[in-house]
Amino acid sequence: MSMSLSLARAVADAVLYEGYLLYPYRASSQKNQARWQFGILGPPGAAESGVGEDHEMFADCLLAPGPDAGLYVHLRFLQLQSRAAERLDDAGSFSPVDELTVGSARWLSWDEAVEQETVLGPFTLAHLPGLDRALVLPVDVPFGEDMEEVRDDAGRPAGRLVRRRRALHGEVTLSATAVDGRLLRLRVSVANTAGSVAEPPNRQDAIATSFIGAHVLLDLRGADFLSLLDPPDGAKEAAASCAQYRCWPVLAGPEGQTDVLLVSPIILYDHPAVAPESSVALYDSTEIDEILTLRVLTLTDEEKAEARATDPRAAAIIDQCEAMSPEELQQLHGILRNPHAEEIPDSGGSFAGTAEEPPAWWTPESEALVQPHLDAVVINGVPVARGSRVRVNPSRRADAQDLFFAGQTGRVTSVHFDVDGSTHVGLVLEKDPAADLHEGYGRSFYYAPEELEPLDDGRGNPL
Repeated sequence: MSMSLSLARAVADAVLYEGYLLYPYRASSQKNQARWQFGILGPPGAAESGVGEDHEMFADCLLAPGPDAGLYVHLRFLQLQSRAAERLDDAGSFSPVDELTVGSARWLSWDEAVEQETVLGPFTLAHLPGLDRALVLPVDVPFGEDMEEVRDDAGRPAGRLVRRRRALHGEVTLSATAVDGRLLRLRVSVANTAGSVAEPPNRQDAIATSFIGAHVLLDLRGADFLSLLDPPDGAKEAAASCAQYRCWPVLAGPEGQTDVLLVSPIILYDHPAVAPESSVALYDSTEIDEILTLRVLTLTDEEKAEARATDPRAAAIIDQCEAMSPEELQQLHGILRNPHAEEIPDSGGSFAGTAEEPPAWWTPESEALVQPHLDAVVINGVPVARGSRVRVNPSRRADAQDLFFAGQTGRVTSVHFDVDGSTHVGLVLEKDPAADLHEGYGRSFYYAPEELEPLDDGRGNPL
């Protein structure tokens, strides 16, 4: 496996489980009654009948092939696995239950998922057919059933967990078309081909026979992918001719590498990466790690117990959040990075780190001159600074919260000049009973000078 492909898998794994389970990670939560938000390829007819998702996705990508260029296709997805809890009664029979409790352990009947990956190839790019004679490759995942015996503290059988998976059937279609004489436009299509039924499937059958979180990693040998987000000048027209349906192709792996492409159901930028500060997979769509982690820690013991009983991955989230050190929690607050950092080679020639160069406009001297608590701005011929009284007249383009304060008076707390030449005046509202508290914590509302009307002459004298 190439290093680019290995690094791309970290992002692909995040895509695979995005939306798998939502905070508060409990089966009883309303938001977890409809899961699997991204990359669902439903069985044929499910979308038309309103019980599932479309059965297909495809994407075009551009590449500059070498004479012996080859391609591997990695189709990755989740297969739904229903987990049924069953209790053993005195007669020796197993009965399905919503919840199985044995001693201090609990299990809920719940839908889990199993990772699946199908690797196809290698394919010689020069031999791939055009769209009219596309190469069709079947993908079949068999049904499965597993049983896990549950015993009590004395070692006696008390129940079991039965996990069942429906068979999945699909196909990957590949075609290649020459573009501009030197480039190749590769189309990758993935479709769910579950056998047709006399009547449309119901919602549960549809998701049970769906490819969930479906995405593709394309691994090139002896060729280079071209970015569709920022194509070279000579390839802009070819890039504009590429089409996508329900997925988005981006360069994957480390910056500078062009041998791996991620075809994702989520719109991403080229060379996406999981932030090193994100130490816990939270699954909740577009999560903000710090907020979700703190919310997990506020769950009651009973809520945490239910989350642990819902899914092993939910249990891992609870355990990992509870085990985080103060330093790890502080790390979640984020970090500022220079997007134009230059890599610095160490003495052995390998890259030891990045140069966090300060922006060109920043100097220690210029920062020392910034004094928001002392700076002033002239409004209607009147100098306005900390302590000045003003009336708020938000512009029509202001947000709703700003408009709520129209006509109210405030006390200026600071004046800020940003690097774009704009001015922002911080203030607290005089009618706000918590104004002193907000000012003490440095919490202000910010307005442009033209949205404020001075009420004194800057020396405390009313106008």
